[in-house]
Amino acid sequence: MMEDEENDIRGELIHLRQEHRDLDFAISALIESARGDHLTIQRLKKKKLAIKDRINRLEDRLVPDIIA
Repeated sequence: MMEDEENDIRGELIHLRQEHRDLDFAISALIESARGDHLTIQRLKKKKLAIKDRINRLEDRLVPDIIA
């Protein structure tokens, strides 16, 4: 992997982790305030899960495969 590609991945990971945290806070706030409707909360949770999956795929690209 080229250094530029690795830096791009690391930058995207930083952005995605922040977005994941923001969604976590938003979901918690909606649940605690009881103002959020069930559908909105479910959509945010689905988006949060998709972001987590993307984070995992990018992290896998950064870690080299090691044959034991």
